[in-house]
Amino acid sequence: MKKPFVFFISIIYCSVIVSGCGKSGLPMDYKETHTIVSTDRMDNFATGFAADLAVTDSNVDGVTGATVEDTSAAGIFDINRRKVLYAKDVHERMAPASLTKVMTALVAIKYGNAEDLITCSENVTDIDYDATRIGLKAGDQLTMNQALHALLIDSANDVAIAIAEHVAGDVPSFVDLMNEEALAIGATNTHFVNPHGLTDDDHYTTAYDLYLITNEAINYELFNEIIQMPEYESVYNDAAGNEKSMKFKTTNLFLRGDYSAPSNMTVIGGKTGTTSVAGNCLILVVRDTQGNPYIAVILRASTRALVNEEMADILREIS
Repeated sequence: MKKPFVFFISIIYCSVIVSGCGKSGLPMDYKETHTIVSTDRMDNFATGFAADLAVTDSNVDGVTGATVEDTSAAGIFDINRRKVLYAKDVHERMAPASLTKVMTALVAIKYGNAEDLITCSENVTDIDYDATRIGLKAGDQLTMNQALHALLIDSANDVAIAIAEHVAGDVPSFVDLMNEEALAIGATNTHFVNPHGLTDDDHYTTAYDLYLITNEAINYELFNEIIQMPEYESVYNDAAGNEKSMKFKTTNLFLRGDYSAPSNMTVIGGKTGTTSVAGNCLILVVRDTQGNPYIAVILRASTRALVNEEMADILREIS
């Protein structure tokens, strides 16, 4: 059941026509040759399409002097006050890596059921050898609740495929749902071709659209519960009914205590993403000492350390 996040604002839907997915395969490529072609940052973006959202059509420097790399995009969005506190190239199309899984989770929670039992097909093994996975095999069974934990905490790519096939019957149909939901919440500079975020030229989004997507996802109690968890452990079954264990820690280094937000900020949760093309990406949901919520996004940082250091730096804009 969809439940309101206590401080979340309402989303106003817009109607725009965009093209369909256009591909039916499962692109798993990490090749350096893949690039996202940037277009004018206001392409397909209707300024002020919803009065209840933070909107900007230009960079916002902030007041603390915080900066990110020239090749990166970043933004901080005040949810309740509908303000953009910091923005750099937030409408530039970029590869999102595993930040894609915020939308995957949103669609799964909206169209699926946490108690559903997922039976994996052989497609869960069709993942690039060095991509994150929990090791699902054909015939393995786990609940949607377990799958969502593995998706958001461990960022498991095989689980993304299992979720997609369970909810929509096949991956292309699930991706269609992802694109429909993106359009419905105004993320018009976004186009998905898979549920996990592994590299494809036609798979892209923007820092601003990720704010919109996360802003919608935090409307769901289960999503909020999972993104706050530093670790998770559970047991599922293989095709023969034998138990298989999964245990992992969050990839979010702020939740793990390796990095700290400013003293007046509490990190609620978030999602990480990394590929050779997308660089290091991070979304955080935070709140200040008065309980006001914010969404912060950084895309395409050159290193894992830098994306966390820059996130800590730009969070100072909140104070």
